[in-house]
Amino acid sequence: MNYETIELVKDGDAATLLLSRVNALNAMNVQMLQELESALKEVASSNIHILCIAGKGRSFSAGGDIKTMLSSSDNTNYHSIMDTIKSIITTLYTMPAITVSFIHGVAAGLGFSFALACDYVKLEKNARVAMNFINIGLIPDGGGHFFLKKRIGEHRAKQLIWSGEIVNSEKAYKLGLVDDLYEGDPIEQIQQAKTQLPTRPIQAMIASKMIYCKQEEQALREILEAETSKQFAMRQTEDHKEGVAAFIEKRNPQFFGR
Repeated sequence: MNYETIELVKDGDAATLLLSRVNALNAMNVQMLQELESALKEVASSNIHILCIAGKGRSFSAGGDIKTMLSSSDNTNYHSIMDTIKSIITTLYTMPAITVSFIHGVAAGLGFSFALACDYVKLEKNARVAMNFINIGLIPDGGGHFFLKKRIGEHRAKQLIWSGEIVNSEKAYKLGLVDDLYEGDPIEQIQQAKTQLPTRPIQAMIASKMIYCKQEEQALREILEAETSKQFAMRQTEDHKEGVAAFIEKRNPQFFGR
């Protein structure tokens, strides 16, 4: 299948998935979300054992496209988009392959949730990550609550969500948000991973992954449903509207708790 906003390259039992909306810092619009869903399902149903994910250009992903957020508040459109996001995250989390995300530049919001759904999360030493939904009066989606709690515990997860802090690589590694730090081009790192991982007993690694996935999949699905419901409610608040207006006008928001 031909994709316009992503690139999927298969090489034997390994595949590389690149986010490719370079001029938008790989922000995820509706088309990219639909193409990601299709590509991940394609990989999950194939004989691919290793999937490496990165972003082209200056960043991994700036998160959800603000234009998509502004395009419609219609219930049907919203739930269709969220259904696609839920499908992307569950497919990536449960696919019978070892998945690795290579973050460079920035991974924010939905882009960070997407990266966290992988088995390994690797961060370039000059890169930053943020679960910054709070800055526009929203909550994490894409399973962000699930993955943050898994990695850093509920207490720290809440504080990170509430602060919207942009976290540098050193702190992200220290907190356990990411697994490794690297230097240089993520594409070069992908080539190394595609060389090194096949020397491991991949089938045994995948078997362990699937045992955990079977235990945790329902919890992830429940959180994704809760995020969908709560996010819709947050989109109706005055704080969200103010957050979006401030973002567009490039000023600090003034929230009122409404």
